[in-house]
Amino acid sequence: MGTRISDSRQYAHLWGTPELEAIFNERARLQSWLTILSALANAQARVGIIPDESARIIASHADAQRLDLDLIAQQTRVTSHSTLGLIHALQQVLPESAREDVYYGVTVQDITDTWFALVMREVGGLVYRDVRALEAVLLDLAALHRATPMAGRTHGQPGAPITFGYKAACWADELRRHIQRLREGRERWLVGQLGGAVGVLGFFEPAGLRLRQEFCAELGLSEPAISWLTTRDRIAEFGSLLAMITTTLARIGNEVYELARPEIGELREPASTGAVGSITMPHKRNPEASEHLDTLARLARANAAVLVEGMAASHERDGRSWKAEWVALPEVCLLSGTALRTALGLVSGLGVDGEVMAANLARFEKRMSSEQLLAGLAAKLGKHRAQQMLHELLVAGNADGLGAAIVASGAATQDEVRAWAAVPATATACVMVDQLVSRSRAARAAEPEAWV
Repeated sequence: MGTRISDSRQYAHLWGTPELEAIFNERARLQSWLTILSALANAQARVGIIPDESARIIASHADAQRLDLDLIAQQTRVTSHSTLGLIHALQQVLPESAREDVYYGVTVQDITDTWFALVMREVGGLVYRDVRALEAVLLDLAALHRATPMAGRTHGQPGAPITFGYKAACWADELRRHIQRLREGRERWLVGQLGGAVGVLGFFEPAGLRLRQEFCAELGLSEPAISWLTTRDRIAEFGSLLAMITTTLARIGNEVYELARPEIGELREPASTGAVGSITMPHKRNPEASEHLDTLARLARANAAVLVEGMAASHERDGRSWKAEWVALPEVCLLSGTALRTALGLVSGLGVDGEVMAANLARFEKRMSSEQLLAGLAAKLGKHRAQQMLHELLVAGNADGLGAAIVASGAATQDEVRAWAAVPATATACVMVDQLVSRSRAARAAEPEAWV
């Protein structure tokens, strides 16, 4: 395994998933590059640039299992070139008749940028699948707890009543927009690259555009309107969306982290058999999953920022930007995929304690009716006069007896105060949950299950 802790046997599961590792491990990457070279050879043969027989031979030998990884590494170091090691290793297993027709007239960036498009297609499909799966769980949770009352909190303090279904529906609503972004961005991102030295395909003049069309079609990618050697917004947008998704998951994780604290106790992470909370404090049950979601999101945002930096590239090629992407794009993909699997496990087994939520709400009941008291008093005095009056009463120390203080002031009767406080302040929240769940489920039924 690698020297980075994220690649170690001990910790790799925290930073990647088997599906994503199968996309980004070294042989998988080399196989993708060989697939691209094979597609290039087929396209060049159809255009008449290389012999049909050479294309057939290259395709039949484009197998990463045949290649000597040590030779590739050694030749890459010797030549100080990013792909000559691979080309030399491939030429070694090819018959002499086809060796000169490999990698004919193209550049490193043609191969690696096209690989990025293939990566985004594979990763995007996994992300789309998992975001939809997570949304489905949250919609069920929202429907189940549409009327489960709890304290709504602002600035970390109890504010006014909400329902847990409302909170879960807000999470699901944010994921729905990420699903829309994934669907809208697909046609922008899955675009091949064949630009040659400076983007104008001069090596293949006058057949460059026909070759590019054949090449992209061979790989099932869209053809760009113009070469994008230093136009890096596609990569930056994809990476930024993954960072946004992981940050949404971090928000969910942070909510669970806070509400699972024993002094609040409203939520519980799923119990994990064999998990040890603390070596020195055995009573603890640490919120490992929700905590890790925040860690993953921090790293995803950092790597996405590197991709955005790449948009400030120079002239017609700038290795500073796209070589940094070789590290940052796989990293943000691995982090995002791990976050989605972690979040799925978290919310699928999430413990929701409605009794504790109700008890916490009751603890602050006298204070948490202040919004309704303000609304009732505003109808009599005007909103700003009512607000000033309540402010003065609260400053005077009436937080737990605000209703009685209003009655004592003569601004309202006891019956009026009782009626204002009894208004079901979460009724609208329940309606919004119902509407959100219905609308989202209709959208899910109308959209494809796979990212196509």
